[in-house]
Amino acid sequence: MSEQALTVLARVKAKAEKLREVEKTLTGLIGPTRREPGCISYTLHQSNDDPCVFVFVEIWRSQADLDEHLQKPYLQAFGAAAGDLLAEPLDVTLWHEVQP
Repeated sequence: MSEQALTVLARVKAKAEKLREVEKTLTGLIGPTRREPGCISYTLHQSNDDPCVFVFVEIWRSQADLDEHLQKPYLQAFGAAAGDLLAEPLDVTLWHEVQP
């Protein structure tokens, strides 16, 4: 039996004065992440109510693929800069699809 796909919701809240920088940084993660072999889907959304809030909706083939993603240099660089860019800590939750 193969491992079940893993869904990740990653909520990011930018400091208001860093909004454009955060948006540019986050959109810059999309291309390289989508090229990772274990990435099934990786989309970025921005709140209609608060433009400083973004959510990545990610689907990974497996936990191992997500773990490998988290070690990529571009994601590590974002993590290192997050303290200066974000108004709140990154909020990441893991999910699985419920099958009928």
